[in-house]
Amino acid sequence: MGAFNILTFIGFTALVAVLSYYWTRGTDEHHSEGYFLGGRSLTAPVIAGSLLLTNLSTEQIVGLTGQAYSEGVLVMAWETLAAIAMVVTALILLPRYLRSGVSTIPGFLEERYDAQTKTITSILFLSGYVIVLLPIVLYSGALAMSTMFDVPALLGVSDTVALWITVWAIGIVGSVYAIYGGLKAVAVSDTINAVGLFLGGLLIPLFGLAAIGGGSVFKGISTLYTENPEKFDAVGGPDSSIPFATIFTGMMLVQLFYWGTNQAIIQRALGARDLQEGQKGLLIAAALKIFGPVIVVLPGIVAYHLFEGGLEVADQAYPRLVTEVLPFWLRGFFAAVLFGAILSSFNSALNSSVTLFGVDIYRQYFNQEARDGQVVSAGKKFGILLAIASMTIAPFIANAPQGLFGYLQEVNGCYSIPILTIILVGIFSRRVPPIAAKIGLASGVGLYIISQFVLKPVVGADSYPHFLHVMFGLFVLNVCIMLVIGKVRPMTRSWAPVGASPVDMTPYALAKPLGVVIVAIVISSYLIFN
Repeated sequence: MGAFNILTFIGFTALVAVLSYYWTRGTDEHHSEGYFLGGRSLTAPVIAGSLLLTNLSTEQIVGLTGQAYSEGVLVMAWETLAAIAMVVTALILLPRYLRSGVSTIPGFLEERYDAQTKTITSILFLSGYVIVLLPIVLYSGALAMSTMFDVPALLGVSDTVALWITVWAIGIVGSVYAIYGGLKAVAVSDTINAVGLFLGGLLIPLFGLAAIGGGSVFKGISTLYTENPEKFDAVGGPDSSIPFATIFTGMMLVQLFYWGTNQAIIQRALGARDLQEGQKGLLIAAALKIFGPVIVVLPGIVAYHLFEGGLEVADQAYPRLVTEVLPFWLRGFFAAVLFGAILSSFNSALNSSVTLFGVDIYRQYFNQEARDGQVVSAGKKFGILLAIASMTIAPFIANAPQGLFGYLQEVNGCYSIPILTIILVGIFSRRVPPIAAKIGLASGVGLYIISQFVLKPVVGADSYPHFLHVMFGLFVLNVCIMLVIGKVRPMTRSWAPVGASPVDMTPYALAKPLGVVIVAIVISSYLIFN
């Protein structure tokens, strides 16, 4: 990559670390609220930046660009529909979470149902993080960084050894942020990197369009659209990765789980200074998310045109495009912000795992009399073990199927929809008992595993329903099961939140109008690309 770019990479990465330390040095990290929730002091810009960068990492940038290379703009659903989910979270879910004063989503479920439901949900989250999310983030990130820096040639080692070295380098740096810095250090570093990633991410399609248009971006846009009209149809057919009908079934459920109930994401909003800051942060992130397709979808279509559809593997589209169109002197900066994105997804999931273990499991089952400092210490030790396990597993994903983004979404269904089901039923019903939540979780997890990993291979993927349709069907089934149980064996007394909120609950005055505008823009995007 060259000495200049390596120095640029090191310099920007070090700058982020120094600024993160400087801006978080006053936070009390020795007590649970300070460590796990940033002292409930996070402001809207920090929440928005951390939300976006936690979401945007290499498995998303490379994966979605690869899908766009193959299928075109229809894969923008993963980005634009996220904005609607964030609006729903800001207006409906976040006020209920903050009013309860909980640190974790399982903690909210304990208040609504019981301690056993909390524990089961915490274990499901932790299993998903350690088995699926953390290793895939490390593997995809290491692969991208190893390719960009040409680590095998730089160190004179094989591709496999280079992968191991890069995985452990990312994992160790990410662990320092997540385990020893707490949520605020993670969120602040995310915000700084988010600015860099948006700037760097926008440069890739701009340089690509300029290459198509002979130096003119506008001519490039015209040429790209004129010569590849089939790539600009947002309505996916039944054989596409996102059939249009799935937008009205499982797609919105996946988005609502991710942005409204996934601990690794919602923890930022739970650390908000007050409800206004939390709602503003979510709405800012939702507005910026609308422009996400420019960063992760448009480059795939540009790559398809430039390389004339000749790539053997679609997931090669993004790294190949970066190599072809990004000026040499910018590669160090871009590698640094990409490294920041990788770190963000890794350290966010790791920090959430530490929180889940310390707050929901250690204090419940290991030491009920534990002081705050002991809970934080136990969480950190657990985080170290989790990080080592993830760094050990990650290199073995090299033989995983192509299209890691889609694979990740499908596997996550094992726990995402069951958890979403019991949260929504718990919020919108007052008499559904704890036993209904346990049956809903068992049924949701078990039936999904049987469907996708037993029946689907037997029937054949081509003739089996899309996994998003399966998610929706199981969601409806389990909601019905829980409501029937609530009718037959209702709680003796209607559930209601207890205690006073630890933060000011005055809502953001413009939350509803801005939410309507964001939803209208998302809907109009489908009318434009149809």
